[in-house]
Amino acid sequence: MQREIAVIAAAITGRNLIGLSYEPGLRIIEPHALGYGSSGQILLRAFQIEGASASGEHINWKLFRLDRISSLAPTGSQFDGPRAEYKRGDKAMKRGIIAEL
Repeated sequence: MQREIAVIAAAITGRNLIGLSYEPGLRIIEPHALGYGSSGQILLRAFQIEGASASGEHINWKLFRLDRISSLAPTGSQFDGPRAEYKRGDKAMKRGIIAEL
């Protein structure tokens, strides 16, 4: 899990798109924040720009649990920066933020 945390934190800092496998399939995301949820689980707030979606919303804000990601890697592409509707200090990350745009 430490490798995934390091990859995501670097992607946030570098504004790099990430490809990840998360049920029901592959997704491409713009990572915005990484931190700890109320039960200590590690969470990733991201804007999904394409790929699979259990909710049917293929392009939207998502909150991912790191323990449910089966694989992830930077795509080699960058995004411009935080989306206008992003608010720093994500409230889902009640026990602290590791990295944030």
